[in-house]
Amino acid sequence: MAPLTRRMFLGTCALGAFAARASVAAAGARPAPAPQARPPAPNILTRLPGDGNQLALTVDDGCSTADVTALGRFCADTGTRMTFFVNGINPSWTVNAGLLRPMVASGQIQMGNHTWSHPHITTLTPAALDREISRNADFLRDTYGVDGTPYFRPPYGSHDAATDRIAAAHGYTTIAMWSAEVGDSRPIDEAGLIANAHGAFAPQQIVLAHANLAPISHVLPQWAGIIAAKGLTTVTLDDVFA
Repeated sequence: MAPLTRRMFLGTCALGAFAARASVAAAGARPAPAPQARPPAPNILTRLPGDGNQLALTVDDGCSTADVTALGRFCADTGTRMTFFVNGINPSWTVNAGLLRPMVASGQIQMGNHTWSHPHITTLTPAALDREISRNADFLRDTYGVDGTPYFRPPYGSHDAATDRIAAAHGYTTIAMWSAEVGDSRPIDEAGLIANAHGAFAPQQIVLAHANLAPISHVLPQWAGIIAAKGLTTVTLDDVFA
């Protein structure tokens, strides 16, 4: 799927109320795949390889502290594996570090670099983009003990050969895009998020979601039910690629 450069970044995000915890029996609670030979990540990643039953849930931004809390508790309660693409400027990642750090250390949650402050990177000077990437990498190392390499997700999905080279110079050799999304880059209600998940949650999809608006915190149990009903196994990108 081609990058959706029309994605709206919501500079002011609503704080969501924390949803009821999902059941530990959700399908996302399946253990990590057994160690096996894994391919290297491609330079531009849009979909998981092969014909398996894996689902990569990826969550961007983190404008809402309540949403990041809800997602972290959902992962802790159910074993669901997720990849977060972090903007370190958002306090949610600092506030929730104690909750998320053990799952990052175990590999259940993976962190990727989404720049420090979510600018349109194709409009930046090389020096400015260098600072955006390196500042966020420093934040990830200092807060979570990882730097997110080799995965870089450009804000709005907008990138070019020049920005890719700058990211690669920092060790981010894979531009992590997506193959499906839940539609929460703009305001959406709970029914819409559930309906979109039915379509987006499919084998080998990399699904884009955001920790910015309240509804995501309210639909996590329903999402777990969809994952279970479809027999999908949640994975991080590191679970799939060497």
